[in-house]
Amino acid sequence: MMIVMFACSQKAYLLMQELKQSWLEAHPFDTVACCVKTSSLPEESSKSSILQLTGEWFSKADALIYFGAAGIAVRCIAPYLTHKAKDPAVLVLDEAGCFCISLLSGHAGGANELAEEITELLKEKGTIPVITTATDREGKFAVDDFARKNRLLLKDWKLAKKISAGILQGEKIGFASEIEVCGKLPGELQDLSEMASQQREERPGMGIWISYRNCRGPYKETLQLIPQSLVLGIGCKKGTPEEKIGQAVRQCFLEEGLLPDAVAAITSIDLKKQEQGILAYCERNNLPFLFFTKEELMQVEGTFTSSAFVEEITGVDNVCERSALLGAKKMSREMARLLVRKKCCEGVTVAVADFSSPLRDKTFRNEY
Repeated sequence: MMIVMFACSQKAYLLMQELKQSWLEAHPFDTVACCVKTSSLPEESSKSSILQLTGEWFSKADALIYFGAAGIAVRCIAPYLTHKAKDPAVLVLDEAGCFCISLLSGHAGGANELAEEITELLKEKGTIPVITTATDREGKFAVDDFARKNRLLLKDWKLAKKISAGILQGEKIGFASEIEVCGKLPGELQDLSEMASQQREERPGMGIWISYRNCRGPYKETLQLIPQSLVLGIGCKKGTPEEKIGQAVRQCFLEEGLLPDAVAAITSIDLKKQEQGILAYCERNNLPFLFFTKEELMQVEGTFTSSAFVEEITGVDNVCERSALLGAKKMSREMARLLVRKKCCEGVTVAVADFSSPLRDKTFRNEY
């Protein structure tokens, strides 16, 4: 996580340094950048204004934390606000550390959760978290928060807002998932399996459906949350253009009924690490490219679609299936499985692995 902190006074600066140290002790792999703008600390003070510094970091950081008045933070972030799906978490701490305010992206950006953790780190000061989102205040299930915690892509924010409003009004919201859920659902949600004997029109009018498949949801108004847990293994001839790779992936997903939004990474053998077609496809779709040596691929356990020709060229009997499964294993310690075996399309081979793991949420009963 990338956190950027801002201070406008010496007192705020000291509190900022204290929190930075505590945070990095608890999260050694996170990055924390500190920005200072005050005449009382001329050596540390930036030449840029806090407004300008906010603009520089707004789209890069996961969280922005301001030490000072909430009004300063509001004025600084206002020109850069886009949408809750993209905006970073924004928090404000007063100079004395009395309050930690979750100001922006409480659920989608994780600001509420950050506020809770920060107050725990500053508990000796008696810091109080200030969280104003309605579902949190009433102890209700929040679909956007649930989606963030479980790496689920939420695209229909209008329907998500409608579902939250329904929950706050006491409506029953349907819930269906192709992925295992740990614990018992909160009372606001009704599991589809409990309505097996009901006709579609007898089910709740709105519902949440967790699936990476491209098919109709089970409710009249279905909010689909997409697990970003698919890894594509790709094999191709040298010099294969991006267009052919994209065509092969689209054909595979069309045949299997999968959603492109569910893809988390592309994989292949290290012989392809400079393959321009694959690199261009990854860049266009903003996906990481993981590649493995033939030794690593041959150590992957399982039954694979072998090819003597591929083995002669690469030293591995199968590139796409083995790399997809190994990539999924690298991205999840809990589980990984080969979802789609090798498919061929004009010299490009594609396989799909899945690393989705059981879904969890603090609001689910019978804690995992």
